[in-house]
Amino acid sequence: MKSRKLSGTRRRVTILGAAATSVVAGVALLPNWSAGAAVSDDPTVDAQTRATFQRLADAVFTDRTNALVDGGRTGADKPLADGFSGDVTLSSGTARTEDATLSALERRKEKLAKAGERYGRAGTTVTLNATRVTGRTATAEVTETTTLTYARPRGDAPKTTAFQARHELTFKADRQGDWQLTGIRDADQDGLAVNTLSRPAPVKATAADNDTPNAPRAAITRNPAADPKTGTTYDYKAMAAYAEKYWNVYNKDYPDFSGHGAGGDCTNFVSQSLKAGGWKHAPGYVYDYTKWFGNADIQSDSFVGVNEWSWFAQNSKRTKPLANVFQLEVGDVLQMDFDRDGSKDHTMIVTYRSGGVPYVTYHSNNTLRRSVASLVASYPNAYYYAYRT
Repeated sequence: MKSRKLSGTRRRVTILGAAATSVVAGVALLPNWSAGAAVSDDPTVDAQTRATFQRLADAVFTDRTNALVDGGRTGADKPLADGFSGDVTLSSGTARTEDATLSALERRKEKLAKAGERYGRAGTTVTLNATRVTGRTATAEVTETTTLTYARPRGDAPKTTAFQARHELTFKADRQGDWQLTGIRDADQDGLAVNTLSRPAPVKATAADNDTPNAPRAAITRNPAADPKTGTTYDYKAMAAYAEKYWNVYNKDYPDFSGHGAGGDCTNFVSQSLKAGGWKHAPGYVYDYTKWFGNADIQSDSFVGVNEWSWFAQNSKRTKPLANVFQLEVGDVLQMDFDRDGSKDHTMIVTYRSGGVPYVTYHSNNTLRRSVASLVASYPNAYYYAYRT
């Protein structure tokens, strides 16, 4: 079923009697579906009910995205949390959580604007991947795809940024068979979508010798002294082209570590991009951080692990540290330590640069050309590590 796209429009939900009417740009959309009947047995989830789950998810994440858009949501808007449609609504607890989430995202919008990051339009679609039902509880796995259009891009700056995020929604039915949305969980390991507030799961390094190189942290202040690339050892355009080709799809020549419990695909994706630009395999023992290799059958820890990649990159002299994240250029690598515990949590590659701002592309969440300014504004307390390749 094609989901509803809301690009930069105001969206509010009002209650009429026992049912809700969705109002988009002043046009009432009366619900014409029913997700439950008065039953005493465990309810079934048919195609119509699944379509309703999908539409509710689409509305929830569209509201979250619009909270980041100039004019996308105002205090006069009635939050979606007040209801949705007849037999499928948000529980009171989820309603309060979503209202708090929207308020927090509006505060994030203000921080982004101060960093020069403003969005003029947004488009969000949600696809329903799977539904599992146990008794009166249904779990819906969905994928959100969002494109944000910059409000006033300058010169050759990107016009848009985009991301995909996976979520798990929990619905529960009462004795009459009416469903309520009772929980929303981010299903990505790294959880770096711009409209999510959850903290990415921390990554712990595997055991290594005490002589593992410790990368210096990079500053996050704007307009640092220039540090242009001078080497021509690697094909940086090829690195960027690879990353932007596979940002929301996965190359079948490599394993996919984006699944739940798989550890995240961010470093695996960056290693593939570096390999596409000329990084050569350093074969050997998979647990030896001084080795680096990866294909469909086998990968070294340094090819897929955040910290192990950092150790290899420094030990091999294939990278050098940069003093400031805004010195990053195309083909360079950025890592983050969200909880500042000394173990790095996420790896990204720069695929574009404009106006002194690098733009990174990464997996888990799949993201295309997110500005470093946006990352710094969203995670000002994280530690950053910048690598010149």
